[in-house]
Amino acid sequence: MKKIHSQHLIFSGALAILFGDISSCASAASLDFVTPEPISELWLNAGFISHHVQSDKGLNNNNYGLGAEYRYSTTSAVTAGEFYNSDRQTSHYAGWYWQPLAIGSLRIGGVVGGFDGYPKMRNGGWFLAAIPVVSYEYQRVGLNIAFVPTYKNMLYGAVSLQLKVKLF
Repeated sequence: MKKIHSQHLIFSGALAILFGDISSCASAASLDFVTPEPISELWLNAGFISHHVQSDKGLNNNNYGLGAEYRYSTTSAVTAGEFYNSDRQTSHYAGWYWQPLAIGSLRIGGVVGGFDGYPKMRNGGWFLAAIPVVSYEYQRVGLNIAFVPTYKNMLYGAVSLQLKVKLF
């Protein structure tokens, strides 16, 4: 019998909540363009939990760290932070979220930003990436789901969950 890790339970539970919300939103709402309106929200997160496509490579799925996201409009936010990456190295990131689409309470778009710390990518130096992201926020808690693409043999594809808490 396969051992079930707590990270897999968290990952599965978060996806079940998200996809349950997608199905209820899909029956009640359609894909809409979001009107950009100013807001001011500061969110903190503790890194990511990832599920890698190449599960046979012994990659780190517990990408813990510390980050912040400042949402300054209904469609845009800036983010920065640090985490322990898939290659078991410290990575830093800074980026800009743009999420112009919504299905109910789900925001859909992507993040463009700079990352470092991946030894096979630019020798661990900074590089740019564009990553599709779906976000769900409810009162003071939220979840970003990033769909990280595989890039050659330098970066490994994953679905990453980022739990977050709103400070204000």
